[in-house]
Amino acid sequence: MSAPPPESVPCGRRGRIDLPLIAWLTVIWMLLWSGATWGNLISGIVVALVLCVLFPLPPVELGLRLRPLGILLLAKYLLRDIVAASHAVALLAWSGRVGPAAVVRVPLRCRTDLMLAATAVAVSSVPGGALVEVNAATATLYLHVSDADDPAVVARTRRDVWRLERLVVRAFGPRDELDRVRLEPPPVSERPPTTGPSPDTGPSPDTGPSPDTDPPPTTDLPPDTDPPPTGEAPRP
Repeated sequence: MSAPPPESVPCGRRGRIDLPLIAWLTVIWMLLWSGATWGNLISGIVVALVLCVLFPLPPVELGLRLRPLGILLLAKYLLRDIVAASHAVALLAWSGRVGPAAVVRVPLRCRTDLMLAATAVAVSSVPGGALVEVNAATATLYLHVSDADDPAVVARTRRDVWRLERLVVRAFGPRDELDRVRLEPPPVSERPPTTGPSPDTGPSPDTGPSPDTDPPPTTDLPPDTDPPPTGEAPRP
């Protein structure tokens, strides 16, 4: 007795035959063989089906939501911010005044990888700052910022990143991420300078006698001299 045929073949992100993936693999196969012929088309479909059956992709939940109003607000903010930042960078280049730069740590509120990546891409698209690192484990961005000796510049940089994060999540984020960006940004504690003892300072010197110092000389008489008797004057 033969087993009933399965209803679907496990393949793709949804556990079924992914038609867009089959079509894309077929197009790649035809490009590799440098020709759009019936033979390449049929063999490409066969190869794509075999790959999907033997190597199914694990299910991936992107959690992407498209909100037209949020996308328009994000595009408007990015366009205005890019123009303003480009003008500021041009003025800085013409003036020749370059303040001390530093890497600023900005903790984010979103937690999904997609929202972290989207926020990082949006931040890096604005001139004036460079994205140095994205720490997905702690949801933290590290930015290279000029004029970092001014606390107002550092605070404004963090506010701009948090506002951009909120706009990105409102444009593409799921419901739980929307709830997170409505909260206040996480507090940022700057690392204080170390105030421990100097490594060159050793223990206090010992006040006892030095091991290389000889003891004081004794006042004993020479061995050949007898002491005078007590109470008697020495005889001539």
